[in-house]
Amino acid sequence: MDNRDFRKHAHQLVDWMADYLEQKENYPVTPDIKPGEIYDKFPDKAPEDPATFDEIFADFEEVILPGMTHWQHPMFFGYFPANTSAPSIMAEMLMSTLGAQCMSWLTSPAATELEERVVNWLRDAKGLNSTWKGVIQDTASTATLCAILAARERASKFSVNEKGFCGQEKFRVYSSEHAHSSVDKAMRIAGLGHQNLVKIPVDTSFAMIPEALESAIEADIQNGFTPLCVVSALGTTSSAAIDPIGEIGKLAARFEMWHHIDAAYAGTALLLPEFRWMIEGHELADSYVFNPHKWMFTNFDCSVLFVKNADDLVHTFSMTTEYLKTDQDEHVHNYRDWGIQLGRRFRALKLWWVIRSYGLAGIREKLRGHIRHTKLAKKWIENEENVIVETASVLNVICFRFVEKSLSTPQQNAFNKAWMDGVNASGKVFFTSTILNGAFVIRWVIGQTDVKREHVLMACDCLKSELETVKRVFTI
Repeated sequence: MDNRDFRKHAHQLVDWMADYLEQKENYPVTPDIKPGEIYDKFPDKAPEDPATFDEIFADFEEVILPGMTHWQHPMFFGYFPANTSAPSIMAEMLMSTLGAQCMSWLTSPAATELEERVVNWLRDAKGLNSTWKGVIQDTASTATLCAILAARERASKFSVNEKGFCGQEKFRVYSSEHAHSSVDKAMRIAGLGHQNLVKIPVDTSFAMIPEALESAIEADIQNGFTPLCVVSALGTTSSAAIDPIGEIGKLAARFEMWHHIDAAYAGTALLLPEFRWMIEGHELADSYVFNPHKWMFTNFDCSVLFVKNADDLVHTFSMTTEYLKTDQDEHVHNYRDWGIQLGRRFRALKLWWVIRSYGLAGIREKLRGHIRHTKLAKKWIENEENVIVETASVLNVICFRFVEKSLSTPQQNAFNKAWMDGVNASGKVFFTSTILNGAFVIRWVIGQTDVKREHVLMACDCLKSELETVKRVFTI
């Protein structure tokens, strides 16, 4: 493809992209296909001869697009959103065009210095400690792994990196029963062992119980273990529960543990001053992560890790061989030394573009709109007979279920699963589920970039209609 063809076809793609953004809610949220159906439409062997743009794009529209789940659909209410925006998409286009590998200051000075400035903007806008430093990672899973590895190295005086485990280490890491599975995975990757992750009970709001954490730590010390790290959740995946950051931080400081705050989703809410209470006491923590690619309208992937002491990261990850050394190393940040990856994308560009395009005021307006929509949805649920809300719904996540005394717990779980599956099968809306206190609950997350009140009301209509259908099936 020469530059003339590139210009022509790129304009075609941009027109298609703009049309898609305007028309995305006309697509079914999820496709009606069976496993293997898309795979079987592709040939067994890679093509030997080149295809034209028109041939490739036709296959995209006819084969790939019908098999897509439309995450940007305003009635995508499952998981946590991976929402995007037009400004972020434009920045992604520029990132791809530049094709920069931003591992160090020298390889792209603007990328490094923009990253430092943008993460400082976010730190201050969220009310985090002004002395903390930030770095952009790909996902919160990576950021949490980085925090646990840094905790491991600090506790071992950076000897595990050099010598490996000597066999005498008996490190323990703590998280709530509802912490994200990335903590479990990090235990395995860090060589700490999954059995050394201690899950702490939660209270009726599904937040970690500090007294239970304290008891677990003291019991481990009595049994010869070394408390290494505690991971608190600012918004658990199941229910968006908020762990008591301040109380956990005091315990971590008392037992000389690393305290990592996982705010992957709910951390964006700190841009709203009325939600700063969630982070009270964070000054005692060592690290904090949140994902702009979840609720801040920035394309996946973009996760920001803040740390109290950046040297903990650098001493854990820095490996400067001769071919990476530059004359500027002593005067700049080389962010390759702040995480696992050597190669780094120019993620700061899309983050900067989003902040500049919306302004903090515009971002706050959207967040508050999502929270208003959530209150509307919650009111509908509470007014529906035999449908209950299982969580406090502080932000924009609602966990709810249908309850009927004549049904056993397994039957109620089957009822609620059938309810959710029936709604999702319509293609009009998409929900996901979790288990809370043994009960199957439907999760409703209202955080899509373009979701409006009308979409919430349409979802209520879908839920109500399918509820009546499932009642008939279960003869209720």
